[in-house]
Amino acid sequence: MSLRIQPARRPRKPKADGTPRKRPVDWEGNEQAVLIRWLLGEKKRGEPVGQLYDAIYHVPNGGQRSKSTGAAMKRQGVKSGVSDLVIMDARGGWHGLYMEFKASPPHTAALAQSQHDWLAQAEARGYCAVLAVGLEEAKRVLDEYACLGPSYSHYTKANVRGTEWRKG
Repeated sequence: MSLRIQPARRPRKPKADGTPRKRPVDWEGNEQAVLIRWLLGEKKRGEPVGQLYDAIYHVPNGGQRSKSTGAAMKRQGVKSGVSDLVIMDARGGWHGLYMEFKASPPHTAALAQSQHDWLAQAEARGYCAVLAVGLEEAKRVLDEYACLGPSYSHYTKANVRGTEWRKG
């Protein structure tokens, strides 16, 4: 059995008055994790909104990164303003749902212009685009979206060729 030695954490820079800084809390991330756990629970209970669990994903655009990692991610296609949660399930005439999630008050951050622009662009392209402030509003949005009827296309689809992935 080997013991893993944790690297020493760099001490946080104290405030101007010399008092130590508190470790920042990711209010939004914590609430979003609760939302996803709730959705999984709804799936296990057989609730209609639980069907969205398998179709939802988080776009990891936020967080602290080094400049080199940020530059590499930008080269790979990361864009500012992209919504936090995406549901790839067509319902109610929409192609899917883009949800910008913000923490509940008093920890709500302002909607950035790039986030506003992304929501507007998503809606203009046929996606349901929603800002949800807090856990309860996000649950309500997902519940409402899940109640919309499926809107899958039944017309002939154009073939776009890539490497075949459907093989057994």
